[in-house]
Amino acid sequence: MSIGNSPEDDRPPIEDDGPSIGRALQQARIAAGLTVDEVSSITRVRIPIVHAIEQDDFSRCGGDVYARGHIRTFAQAVHLDPTPLVARYDAAHGGRPAPTPAAPLFEAERIRPEPRRPNWTAAMVAAIVVVVGFVGFTMFSGGDKGKGGTSVAEGPAQQKLPSASALPPKPPAPKPTPSDSAIAAVPADKVTVKVTAINDKSWISAKDHNGKMLFDGLLQKGDAQTFQDGQQVDLILGNAGAIELYVNGKKIDSKFEDGQVERLSYTKGDPQAG
Repeated sequence: MSIGNSPEDDRPPIEDDGPSIGRALQQARIAAGLTVDEVSSITRVRIPIVHAIEQDDFSRCGGDVYARGHIRTFAQAVHLDPTPLVARYDAAHGGRPAPTPAAPLFEAERIRPEPRRPNWTAAMVAAIVVVVGFVGFTMFSGGDKGKGGTSVAEGPAQQKLPSASALPPKPPAPKPTPSDSAIAAVPADKVTVKVTAINDKSWISAKDHNGKMLFDGLLQKGDAQTFQDGQQVDLILGNAGAIELYVNGKKIDSKFEDGQVERLSYTKGDPQAG
């Protein structure tokens, strides 16, 4: 008696046309110059799970939904398109579950309002009020015509004031000359860094001189964050080309490229990249 293959052995193997999901994410992370700790800080995915994903072990993600989410955020942090990676995960794990059809909604019967009839009583009352008012106005104006004109007591002639157009124009107020202190309105005893996402979104990480995390997250286009410390502010810009920097009130003119990861440090005084 021969033993046949199980149904699972009859399934066609998944074609391997490139590196695995974990290997692709690991290569992209290395190319972006990020460590596992930095990816964990950017994505808020725990370090052991990041290591497991790079080894194609998704059992620690807590289910397919969380695994897809971790793959997507991981790929975005290392500037990789998450769509083919998520599709490859779905192909290897049975695909996405079919959505549950919504229950049919019953439309309530609409009650057609009855046509409103004209209110003749209100119209008649309004007409009577108009007629009475017209008669009263006519009688009052006719009585005033028989009276003489009202005399006005003469007094000293009022002095005619010159019109506004005849007055000489006021000289324009002098414009203040901007100074460095007015432009850099920041405390001189601290380092102040303002980060603004002007072209696109970007992952930002900021720490003080003791290594304490001041901010760690994603700035959408148009968002801004300001950091301040008594000695030093350390920055990591995930997409430096989208960022505009002001340090101690002065704009940093460095030209960063899109997708470039920059590590910067700023102290008190004139801005200098660390």
